Amino acid sequence: MSLPAGTRDARPVGGGDINEAFRVVMPDGSDAFVKTRADAAPGEYAAEAAGLRWLAEAGALRTPCVLDVDDGYLALQWIEPGRLDAAGERELGSGLAATHMAHAPRFGRFDDTDAAWLGPLELSNEPTLEWAQFYAERRLAPMARLARERGALSAVGAAAVERICERMPELAGPPEPAARLHGDLWSGNVLADTQGRPWLIDPSAYGGHREVDLAMLALFGSPSRELFDAYQDVAPLADGWPERVGLYQLLPLLVHTLLFGGSYRDSAERMARRYA
Repeated sequence: MSLPAGTRDARPVGGGDINEAFRVVMPDGSDAFVKTRADAAPGEYAAEAAGLRWLAEAGALRTPCVLDVDDGYLALQWIEPGRLDAAGERELGSGLAATHMAHAPRFGRFDDTDAAWLGPLELSNEPTLEWAQFYAERRLAPMARLARERGALSAVGAAAVERICERMPELAGPPEPAARLHGDLWSGNVLADTQGRPWLIDPSAYGGHREVDLAMLALFGSPSRELFDAYQDVAPLADGWPERVGLYQLLPLLVHTLLFGGSYRDSAERMARRYA
């Protein structure tokens, strides 16, 4: 493992499926959360740190302060965990809407970094002019191609994703400005503190379509009615959004097919056939 210089009293804590995670004491005596992995790609943790700062700049939701970052680790402000209460659910919904409405400069990268990561999988954030092109060419097509190469996706499934990419301009929904996305917003990446307030962690941030974050929340978790109503009060979704939820869940399903296989392959292929 790799830890910041001068840290002490490292204690293992939960930190996801691929990283080791520790609660440590920093040289100034404060507690910190450190995630580390021997095979982390150069720039991976720096991209996550930049995403946390960018989301916080919207001024709507909390993210842990970045204390130190290196190719081998990311050290963050320690947040004592609690449980999201009803007020926290509403805050998450309205704050997520406000974060999305803070927008992004383009579809794709928000700074000078062209890469993003979902788990250990590197994705391109190279910008495109239109959202449909970005989602097809920077997200679905590369993941489906890699899954096919590794035998995680059948030829029929890969062909279905290819057809979706061809049809994306008609599938992706009405044009919207680029939203400021978390990019990996499943329920495990929303941390509640002891006061029941939400914090965003582990982003794969980029400029994209705001329905992506909401679809991810619905796939791996069950957003409460309070959360969803609070979101809609701030930024109502475009007509037809329920029909697009599965389209935007296809990316995390492909990622999980690559990482874990099993039933995720069947789910991804069923979803691809639905939209192909």
